[in-house]
Amino acid sequence: MAKVLITGGAGFIGLHLATRLLEEGYEVTLADNFSRAVEDSDLSAAANQPGLTLLTVDLMSKDEVETLGADFSAIFHLAAIIGVAHVLERPYQVLTDNVVLLSNIIELAKRQRSLDRLLFASTSEVYAGAVQSLDFLIPTPENTPICVPDRAEPRTSYMLSKLYGEAMCLQSGLPITIFRPHNIYGPRMGMSHVIPELCARARDLPKQGALPIASPEHTRTFCYISDAVEQLVRILLSDSCRGKIINIGSQAPEIKIKELASKILKVTDREDLTLTFSADTPGSPSRRCPDMSDLNALVGECASVDLDAGIALTHEWYEKNVFAPGGRTAR
Repeated sequence: MAKVLITGGAGFIGLHLATRLLEEGYEVTLADNFSRAVEDSDLSAAANQPGLTLLTVDLMSKDEVETLGADFSAIFHLAAIIGVAHVLERPYQVLTDNVVLLSNIIELAKRQRSLDRLLFASTSEVYAGAVQSLDFLIPTPENTPICVPDRAEPRTSYMLSKLYGEAMCLQSGLPITIFRPHNIYGPRMGMSHVIPELCARARDLPKQGALPIASPEHTRTFCYISDAVEQLVRILLSDSCRGKIINIGSQAPEIKIKELASKILKVTDREDLTLTFSADTPGSPSRRCPDMSDLNALVGECASVDLDAGIALTHEWYEKNVFAPGGRTAR
């Protein structure tokens, strides 16, 4: 039975991906240091499934990474310092640690006896400089020229760590696929993301209150987690994706943040609230929408959950697991 390693595997995308890979018949090892991931009932349920191994590992330590073994056919490297708050508070550590994490995993990958693929999670932030400085395309294809934003801005550190990571993978001599996720959302994604954050704020406001919305005219496309996982599984199974850089996400609908907020008011049954609009978030691109034509040509279209249904599913999970009395605090 083929074995897959997922670093950062106790996190949002990692656990959903692991569950799906188990259904595909893989043995799955999740490696995480639990600095951000939450040990909750979802993780406990997954850890009890046959074929899944959950390990607490400091991926910054070469010695600990070496203990993971040499019999993986695929490695998904999802572990990284992420999140706007973390990036703004410690940009130097973001730059250095994300590179060290990947370096250790590349060395691990080179020791595997029969590695079919190293799959590296990059970021849609690599397009941020083009958004600010170039006449870039929307939807944005993978071959868009890379333009580096102001290097003194803390937010640039995350983008640079991932862009450098892409170069490391491409020069490693390994069979690789680089994927750039775009606004993946769904159950268990934490609270520092626009959809669960707005759900929480809406439910806690008094009747006929006001919900402030930053960057109301900015547009995004959103991809529900099960569709993103389907894309990743198809990429893993497709030899044609080897050596590629591929957008992950959804190309449509491109929706304004204020329109997203209106949808969330409807789902949370808070249409009594009034939306008020504030300034744009510094450093946030005005538009983000991936061109999905390359992925669709390689593995076919993978969209099955529309935005309204996805928001409803996400809200339902948060109501049960986070917002309800006794619910845990998601991060």
